[in-house]
Amino acid sequence: MTDDSLDALAVTDDPRRELAEFLRTRRTRLRPQDVGLEPGPRRRVAGLRREELALLAGVSSDYYQRMEQGRDVHPSEQVLDALARALNFTAEESRHLHGLAAAARTPARRPREHAPEEVPPTTLRLLHTMPAPALVVGRFLDVLAWSPLAGALLGEFTERPRAERNLLALLLHPEADQTCPERAATVAELTAMLRAQVAAHPGHPRAAELVGELAVHSGEFATLWARHDVEETTRGRMCVNHPLVGELNLDWDAYPLPGDPGPMLIVYTAEDGGPDAERLQLLAGLLGTR
Repeated sequence: MTDDSLDALAVTDDPRRELAEFLRTRRTRLRPQDVGLEPGPRRRVAGLRREELALLAGVSSDYYQRMEQGRDVHPSEQVLDALARALNFTAEESRHLHGLAAAARTPARRPREHAPEEVPPTTLRLLHTMPAPALVVGRFLDVLAWSPLAGALLGEFTERPRAERNLLALLLHPEADQTCPERAATVAELTAMLRAQVAAHPGHPRAAELVGELAVHSGEFATLWARHDVEETTRGRMCVNHPLVGELNLDWDAYPLPGDPGPMLIVYTAEDGGPDAERLQLLAGLLGTR
């Protein structure tokens, strides 16, 4: 990976650049026929042209070009809504666009101190009483604490140094395909979640450190990060091949813990009476005998 490509992947402190890159990736991904335009026989650019998007959104081509160049423009809420409609944004993408624009309008602030994320003792006590696998995850997907059954699921991952205990780093490990059959889709989802969190906390040193490390060591992550996808997922499904009990298909839900911002409690469950619940109970029994 070249220095230029690494620069493009780095977490930037300039929200105007982040806004510009987000708009550019979304414009180049949208095909003319997706918005009712004729593709034409000779198109030299991927996706829509800048002038086509500007026309669809009802803004001048020059104004939109300055937005994609990261120049000092201050789009109104109406302009942002028009761009979101023209680009067929999801609700999450629209919120992300408004958040980036708001950050771009805010004067630069002095670097602030960021205290390390800690799990309250009361939450740790809660984890130790939980019969289900549960994790406490920080804003950038760092695993801060876990219940005993979640520790049995994670295995040797729990023995890594704290700085390496990250959900994305776990799933980007070369051996992760053997234990997580749907690893690639989960990595894409987590990368989009991380992008949303990084945008919500511009300039955070942990974000810059994590994204830099993952991009250097994983071409898969670098490709996904450059897509600028965003998600605010609060529930999902995970499949794990555990060496002791076999395949486990679990549903997960995320619950915010107190704090601003606070970490998330992620709880994994299986449908009552099904084979996954039986295997999870078996794993809990094995844990109790150790």
